[in-house]
Amino acid sequence: MLRGANAINLDTKGRIAIPTRYRDWLKDTCQGQFVCTIDIQSPCLLIYPLNEWLLIETKLRALSSTNPQERRLQRLILGYATESELDKSGRALIAPTLRQHAKLQKKVMLVGQLNKFELWDEDMWNQQIKNDLEDGLPTGIELSSGLREFSL
Repeated sequence: MLRGANAINLDTKGRIAIPTRYRDWLKDTCQGQFVCTIDIQSPCLLIYPLNEWLLIETKLRALSSTNPQERRLQRLILGYATESELDKSGRALIAPTLRQHAKLQKKVMLVGQLNKFELWDEDMWNQQIKNDLEDGLPTGIELSSGLREFSL
């Protein structure tokens, strides 16, 4: 599982060095191949190991191309999807259009989210965490059934 927040740098060619603790797992699980796309709910990118991305594609394929909302989701997620793989040094290239979309600067955060990574500009990540901590979780009737049953 992918977890933890890692402060890393984006080099001048648009590459990130995947932390070593994830490299062997990525090589074993998906031969170091992954797909990067935009997050439609947050100003970050989503990086899926190829095997996880194939599950996302299956879900997207099941959506209707005639329903405007479903078509919009397909257009955004698939339109920005870019395949990449780890190089010999454990680096991954992030496409210029994706870097621009997420406003990535030199300092970025690679955040494990179980089956994928989120890639954030460091300042935007810090602001998001601050907002999340200030807002807290919704209370009462607003809680989804998943959150009502969630326990740590």
